[in-house]
Amino acid sequence: MRSDTIAAIATAMNPSGIGIVRISGEEAFDVAGRIFRTKKGRKDFRQVSPNTIHYGYIYDGEELIDEVLLMVMKGPHSYTAEDTVEIDCHGGILVMKKILDAALQNGASLAEPGEFTKRAFLNGRIDLSQAEAVVDLINAKNRYAMASSLNQLKGRFSEKIRQIRKEILYHMAYIESALDDPEHISFDGYPEKLVPFLEETIEKLEIILRESENGKMVKEGIRTVILGRPNVGKSSILNLLLGEERAIVTNIAGTTRDTLEEHLMLNGISLNLVDTAGIRETEDKIEKIGVDRARTQAEEADLILLVVDSSRELEKNDYEMIDWLQSKNSIILLNKTDLPAMTAAEDLRILAKKTVISFSAKEGIGIKDLISEIQNMFFQGKIVYGEDLYLANTRQKENIQKALVGLRMVRKSVEEGMPEDFYSIDFMDAYEQLGYVLGEAVEEDLVNEIFQRFCMGK
Repeated sequence: MRSDTIAAIATAMNPSGIGIVRISGEEAFDVAGRIFRTKKGRKDFRQVSPNTIHYGYIYDGEELIDEVLLMVMKGPHSYTAEDTVEIDCHGGILVMKKILDAALQNGASLAEPGEFTKRAFLNGRIDLSQAEAVVDLINAKNRYAMASSLNQLKGRFSEKIRQIRKEILYHMAYIESALDDPEHISFDGYPEKLVPFLEETIEKLEIILRESENGKMVKEGIRTVILGRPNVGKSSILNLLLGEERAIVTNIAGTTRDTLEEHLMLNGISLNLVDTAGIRETEDKIEKIGVDRARTQAEEADLILLVVDSSRELEKNDYEMIDWLQSKNSIILLNKTDLPAMTAAEDLRILAKKTVISFSAKEGIGIKDLISEIQNMFFQGKIVYGEDLYLANTRQKENIQKALVGLRMVRKSVEEGMPEDFYSIDFMDAYEQLGYVLGEAVEEDLVNEIFQRFCMGK
């Protein structure tokens, strides 16, 4: 890591009321002192109290740039754990650029994307999982993803991993001590005592992995495909959920020829909605392409909403789709319940063995039941604001999977009555893999790759 003093604009490059220019490093106070003046003149920021705010002006040489507030944070009590200055200025793009240029001309170097957070990690203020939570927090699309990222940033996930590593380390130390000093430290009954720890720890990590799929859907949205025969109301349901006329709706079967994708926040749940062409046999080449795409989308979906017209009897395509959905996460929306019924909800429920929701896109009936069912399917009946912890990314997931392999190998060795010294190698593998989650002993190239995903100024 380079050790020079860095500077960057920490807010978006858009006109706004406030902008922030951040300076961090050994000479941050000196750089700030060269460009900042009060009415009484220059100020030596090495002599001021930490965590204080100072009112004054930024100058580029003798040119007045802006009237600002300047915040002083002395390391290690700052975001980067280095001496840091943040200049709160007016949020004009030209103003922020000129202040940054003044800092660069007076001893600072331009920060790389993510370099402030990278320094926080390398200086030991946060671990790698917390650093990755920063970028997830910035990119959060809903309050649940935001809450999960905040919890990880605060170290709740790190605490779980550290506790497991601490317990693994204890057993590694016990084994090594017993091997070195068998006269005083005995293995008698040790394998039997080890089994409960292994079972409990493996279960903890397996739960984390299972919940990682929830985490993916919380962050990215549940890919939800609306499926059904032509003219059953799929596009009307899409429009109702979106609250706007996004899809063309007519009483002509086959109006939707291609997929239409939209993102929707439904009571805090992110849905990536895909409206599809009606499923039916057709000789129309363009419509047939749409039908094929609908089936492909359904194969890749996290959730399928099968729409059935309650005012018509079930047809061959309905039966085929109901049969195909048996292995899928799916909900059946019995639409057009405002019309005289030809298909009953209870009969359909018995046939499909799936949740059937009486729905009317025209009257706006059934949305609350749909939200409730999605919560039951994907979040065990609820999404707990601020409580759930999800893995930030694939890297963490792979490390935990490898740690599980090591712990399962220890369990296998115990079951097969292998000598205790066999345990140490697999324990060490698990210990190291969990350490990689936190950023211990990771290669520099991986660290650089992670922080390149960050925005400039963070």
